Amino acid sequence: MNPFVQFVKDLSGKIGGGLSSLNQNDPSNMAYLRNLEREMKNENTLDLPFDDLSITVFDLETTGFYPYNGDQILSIGAVKVKGEQIVDSHTFYTLVGTDATPSQEIASLTGITREMIEDAPPLRDALKSFYNYVKADLLVAHHANHEKQFMNHATWIALRKRFQHRIVDTAFLTKILHKQQGLTTLDECCEHYGIDIKRRHHALYDSLATAELWMFCIKELKKEGFTNLSEIYARIATME
Repeated sequence: MNPFVQFVKDLSGKIGGGLSSLNQNDPSNMAYLRNLEREMKNENTLDLPFDDLSITVFDLETTGFYPYNGDQILSIGAVKVKGEQIVDSHTFYTLVGTDATPSQEIASLTGITREMIEDAPPLRDALKSFYNYVKADLLVAHHANHEKQFMNHATWIALRKRFQHRIVDTAFLTKILHKQQGLTTLDECCEHYGIDIKRRHHALYDSLATAELWMFCIKELKKEGFTNLSEIYARIATME
């Protein structure tokens, strides 16, 4: 059996509340975030070989597409990748408490209802837990502009800090590898690579699928002679 498929099956019984947490009584939380900022500035991830990158692949489920118009984060899911392997079975998942009521369409799409988020950690605590899990990792997401907008807005609103993590969009990788095929959505990319998404529009399972997509793409890019992200961005610039 594909080891990734087995990993997902093993994981399926473990999802409940958030799987990672930060001590909310620790008065050094903000100092931790400041130290994290300094750590990120000290390493140029773009020039690191692919196998040396420490990566967190993540996904958000939200009430809509426009955080600056009031849409909010409903859940955050993430998984860690090192080189071409998922290396941390201690995945991250949390619902996010919000005063927003998911529309019927969003509730049907994500499975997240008003009752589910009533007792969930508030945004501030959810973000602290997420950043504690991520640390200084490079972030990866599919169609990452969605995640970036929400993280920019939410980090400032909840923590009064600027969102400083770099996010790499897996859509950039598929654009280089399969431009003629026009792979766009996560569903299209996963179908191309034979990746099974156990629960679509669930933040953790979409993260797991995106992680496998990342690994497939990196293997192909290495075969084509790419060694780091700087080379990826240079190629993308010539394609515009």
